Amino acid sequence: MYVDLVQPLLTGQEVIATGMMGEVQRCQLAIDRALAGARVALVSSGDVGIYGMAGLALEICRERGLHVGVLNGGPGVDLPLEVIPGVPALAAAAALLGAPLMHDFASISLSDLLTPWEVIHKRVEAAAAADFVIVLYNPKSKKRDWQLGKVRDLILGHRPATTPVGIVRRAMREGQEVVVTDLGNMLIYPVDMQTIVIIGNSRTSEVDGMIITPRGYLDKYDLTE
Repeated sequence: MYVDLVQPLLTGQEVIATGMMGEVQRCQLAIDRALAGARVALVSSGDVGIYGMAGLALEICRERGLHVGVLNGGPGVDLPLEVIPGVPALAAAAALLGAPLMHDFASISLSDLLTPWEVIHKRVEAAAAADFVIVLYNPKSKKRDWQLGKVRDLILGHRPATTPVGIVRRAMREGQEVVVTDLGNMLIYPVDMQTIVIIGNSRTSEVDGMIITPRGYLDKYDLTE
């Protein structure tokens, strides 16, 4: 998928790809090629520093004893490196839904491939109890189909079923789908690994098909003046 996304930007560069579950191999190859003198771009979707490849690349460099630095390098730098920011899926999804992230929020991935479910469960419970807006990454896959329902039930212990929920698939890309629903009905809509789910807090509302989480301006200012 990443190769397809960057294809319009390519002007003859060599492309090295690995399949799913090949993140470590891909990072190792990128580092090896860079150490050999090539100028390398390690590509993620969204923002490379949010559930992306930046952290893994830096961890591998640390484990290999490599000292990284800014792009132009410097004394003692083995590998010049630059992390280039992108638009994370949560920001793209929020823009399509209106303004659901205007106050404090927690972002939680439901993938238990690298994080035990017990840890995910604890984080969801804590975020729900603290009244954070909750952003869910990786809500469901072909082999992992029960976690989203469990999370919904956990949050229902702290919020009413009428709490607004936004479901966005393939945000800002071909095949984009946007749904505004509520906590009680969110499970009837299809989701996959390219879907972001945003669950409002106790003050979040839905107006004209858009989700708004107030920052608190109305509590402090008279906006009718």
